[in-house]
Amino acid sequence: METYRNCAGIILFNDEGKVLMGARADKRGLHWQFPQGGIEDGETPEQAALRELKEETSVTSAEIIMGLNAPISYTFPKQIREGLVAKGKTHVGQKMYWFLLHFTGQDDEINVETQTPEFKAFEWAEIKSAPKRIIFFKKGVYHRVCRIFAPYIEAYIHRAECLVGNIEDEKENHA
Repeated sequence: METYRNCAGIILFNDEGKVLMGARADKRGLHWQFPQGGIEDGETPEQAALRELKEETSVTSAEIIMGLNAPISYTFPKQIREGLVAKGKTHVGQKMYWFLLHFTGQDDEINVETQTPEFKAFEWAEIKSAPKRIIFFKKGVYHRVCRIFAPYIEAYIHRAECLVGNIEDEKENHA
C-alpha cells in the first residue's frame, strides 16, 4: 500500500502581503519553497506548523490566520522515491496540511542558520510568483494553495490598512 508522509506547510506573510520563501540548503543553486515539515507522533498539524516554522526560520512571532480543511497531497517522482527506499523510507509522497500565518515580528527575527539548516537563504516574494519558483512536482500543490490563500492575505492587509486609516482619522478629529 502506498503511504504519504503527513506534513505541515506554512505560508507566512508580512504586513506588505509578501510571503516568505526559503532556498533549500540541500540543493545546489536556489530551489525555493515554503517552510514545511513532518508531523510528529502526538502532534497536531497546527502544532507541527508552528514547530517547523521555528525550526527552519527561527520565527516565533506569527499568528495563525487559517488552515485548510483538508490536506493536499503530491507524489514524489520515481527517482526521489527510489532514493527514499534506499534510506529505508516507504512513503511515496506527502500529505500536506497547509496553514496561513501572519508574521508579527521584524525581519531580523528570521534566521535560517539554524541547528539543522533547511534553508540557505530566504526572501519575501509575491504570492502569485511563488508557484513559478517551485520544483516541478510541487507546482500543482503550490498553485492550488496560493490561489486559495491569496484573497485572505489581500483581505487581511486591506483590513489592517483600513484600521490604520480609521485610527489616523480619529486622531485628526480629536486634534
